[in-house]
Amino acid sequence: MSANQGERTRRRLSTEERREQLLAVGARLFSESPYDEVWIEQVAEIAGVSRGLLYHYFPTKRDFFAAVVDRESERMLRMTAAVPGLAVREQLTANLDTYLAYVEEHAHGFRAFHRAEASGDRAVRQVYRRALAAQEKQILAAMAVDPEFGPVFEQRPDIRFAVRGWLAFTTAVCLEWLRGSEELTRDQVRDLCARALLGVIAP
Repeated sequence: MSANQGERTRRRLSTEERREQLLAVGARLFSESPYDEVWIEQVAEIAGVSRGLLYHYFPTKRDFFAAVVDRESERMLRMTAAVPGLAVREQLTANLDTYLAYVEEHAHGFRAFHRAEASGDRAVRQVYRRALAAQEKQILAAMAVDPEFGPVFEQRPDIRFAVRGWLAFTTAVCLEWLRGSEELTRDQVRDLCARALLGVIAP
């Protein structure tokens, strides 16, 4: 085989690489259209694989969308994981910077993740709600051990509701920001979201 022929030979993707490719295609399609309007055939055609191969990885459309939601949830949780010993105020700013960079760079995945609530499928909604609960738990755990916010956390049962509401607020702000609004920079969005949380939990 000549060098040129070798260059033209398509590299066979590993199982993990193929799965990631399919999820990336799914994230784009689910971000652009409602759940009911995305067809498995579209995913297979765009990815250049047979429908049978796609079903080998994901037996049903529900399984496929749930995997897309899980993938985005795991990414967000990893990026915003608490750093032991770092004050909540500092972590909030740093994590929002990381989170907003992700929102910009993976807009399709972010939109697809938040379409899950409106998917109409109970199992998919459960996956989405578990993901939000994990984010909430991560934030509350960091607050509970923080010297500034820990004592407040113990005295105010409403903080859990405040964090839950803040996650919804931050999602709405980010989705609006992704629509192409040039009114706010990333730093301004970060500061807006940080103030919104600190304003309700500050001692």
